[in-house]
Amino acid sequence: MKHVKSDSGVILTKPFLEVCKHILPVLDKFGSAMSIVKSDIGGNISRLEAKYASDPTKYEQLHNMVQVEVASKTAKSSSSCTNGLLWLTRAMDFLVALFHNLVQHPDWQMPQVCSDAYRNTLRKWHGWLGSSSFSVAIKLAPDRKKFMDIICGTGDINVDIERLCAAFSPLLAENHKFLASVGMDDLKAS
Repeated sequence: MKHVKSDSGVILTKPFLEVCKHILPVLDKFGSAMSIVKSDIGGNISRLEAKYASDPTKYEQLHNMVQVEVASKTAKSSSSCTNGLLWLTRAMDFLVALFHNLVQHPDWQMPQVCSDAYRNTLRKWHGWLGSSSFSVAIKLAPDRKKFMDIICGTGDINVDIERLCAAFSPLLAENHKFLASVGMDDLKAS
């Protein structure tokens, strides 16, 4: 996580996307409940990686992609990198909230963990169809104890989750602040 920012303090594209990609295998542990979320995240990462690969020097800094699209008036397109970064950041907000709930509310079952995270992050950006799809998917969430046993590994999972949330949340907040500064943080699902 410490390599996500340059020495001058800007978010770097490749390391940021690598962190996001490292979270994807955890979604597999949810089974089919998070398959749509994983697919969406993977698609947004791929879109941003493709733009980065087209000119790694120009797009070394994550927000440069957005600045180029804002200047060319293509940022609001559903296939834009701006849209990809916005929805990737929102999806990561959801996952951070979900992980935070797992640690902060050990008595909550998985549907409550997921529903609370969704309500506090993604719900206001989704229409009826997105919200309905999430409600159906959450019924497929695994048992909390089984899920925690699967992701536990050899360390203290609660400490690892807290570290992830503490390190990643400021980066996500920085993305939102930047996107808001260029008028791109309030786009809803189409």
